[in-house]
Amino acid sequence: MTVAPPAILCIGRNYADHAAEMGAAPPAHPMVFMKNPASIAGPSDEIVIPRICLEPGPQVDWEGELAVEIGRAARDVPESEALSFVAGYRVANDVSARWWQKEGSGGQFCRGKSFDTFCPVSALRPAREVSSPQALTLRTTLNGEVVQEASTSLMLFPVARLVAELSRGTTLLPGTLILTGTPSGVGAARTPPRFLGEGDIVEVSIEGVGSIRNRVRREQA
Repeated sequence: MTVAPPAILCIGRNYADHAAEMGAAPPAHPMVFMKNPASIAGPSDEIVIPRICLEPGPQVDWEGELAVEIGRAARDVPESEALSFVAGYRVANDVSARWWQKEGSGGQFCRGKSFDTFCPVSALRPAREVSSPQALTLRTTLNGEVVQEASTSLMLFPVARLVAELSRGTTLLPGTLILTGTPSGVGAARTPPRFLGEGDIVEVSIEGVGSIRNRVRREQA
């Protein structure tokens, strides 16, 4: 997908182990934020770290995720019918500039998640070809090293619940992407922290859905 979707809705802390590694409790309700649709990038496009993300220091992180694409307008959808509104699934990387996410924007996530190229996604895998979105293995590698690996069965809020909840009182337009959260293994939670830099290659794969492979480079002055 290189055409910007109408909206990118994202779920934070949807895996208990990721919430724990970030020093937070699992949320009682889906934790929702948005990415700028212009952050979308293709499965082999470069992730470009903009100059604004080079200060106050390294901060750009990876977050491998399952993305859900809405196929038809959805509003007040019952959870029992929610998957019928899904056109298909994509692999996504919710690339995140941690300082801008946590400190640079008054505690709001949007800006740190929304820089150009910060949402690489794979081609769409039609929903009919995925037997269950809650029975998939997600794996992220950095320069060939596995940094994330988990089953989507571990989501605190499964796909059907998310579609139903996000559609309450709100129309989800066709093409809307829902990024369903990342498991543990992000760079910010490591000791010492590990962030993306020039020449790194980050790959995310989800069995039965697809994969993305993106080289990282810094924006030149």
